[in-house]
Amino acid sequence: MQEVNKVNRKAIIVAMTLLSLLINCGKKEAPNLPGDRKNLKIGICPGPYGDLLKKGVFPELEKKGYKIEIVQFSDYIQPNLALASGDIDANLFQHVPYLKKFTADKNLKLSAIVNVPTAPMSVFAGKTKDPKAIKEKASIALPNDPTNLLRALKLFQELGFIKVNPEALPTKASISDIVENKKQIQFLPLEAAQLPRSLESTDFSAINGNFAIASGLDLTKAVILEKLAEEHKNIIVVREEEKDSVFAKDIVEAVHSSNFETVVDTDFKGFQKPEWFGKRK
Repeated sequence: MQEVNKVNRKAIIVAMTLLSLLINCGKKEAPNLPGDRKNLKIGICPGPYGDLLKKGVFPELEKKGYKIEIVQFSDYIQPNLALASGDIDANLFQHVPYLKKFTADKNLKLSAIVNVPTAPMSVFAGKTKDPKAIKEKASIALPNDPTNLLRALKLFQELGFIKVNPEALPTKASISDIVENKKQIQFLPLEAAQLPRSLESTDFSAINGNFAIASGLDLTKAVILEKLAEEHKNIIVVREEEKDSVFAKDIVEAVHSSNFETVVDTDFKGFQKPEWFGKRK
């Protein structure tokens, strides 16, 4: 009799297990929507963009319950790798041509969601103060990544130092795109973060706006300021699958807010503004 009861109990347990499995198979899991979260990490490089976010964007996001952490990187390589790997949720440090080339080279899926006012690339005087006094075989430092290198070369062309191949490609530009260099100027491509320090040993340096400001350089004292094309204004970037996510849309809304415009006009004078700026409805 006891053996019969044991068999019955086993049969009941098996039946209940099968029933549970059938019920669960019929249920749909709750969707794990991309971007449906309130804790965000945003990557930046040295410079003014952390303050731009903290003053102009974060207050609007915090009203919606977001908690945001700034993650600072020292170069232009790690922020995109960290974003792709999920270590951060967004970044702000680059322009569109750089993003396109980097993602193509590294096979990453990242997307821009909005561009922001940007500090332009600038040429600063080092050992030689007057560009008209530049000597034979002078030394000039500039960014070593192709897109920013070409921007720098065009600034030096504007100063009359060199002539640049008009067909040079932003994704493949190099020193070899200099087609005329009468003074045999020595160009030294460096990591962007090193450019401010190069002023001590070079005659002139072309420095990305964020690194110039981070090192204490005054943009108003530059030899020449770049006139930024729309594609060279910095962008906030997220993973491609999250470009239409809740948090991405909230970031865009915060950037388009009246508070952001006020902060830019008050605290970030000299920044070159995107075409949408001031057209908010």
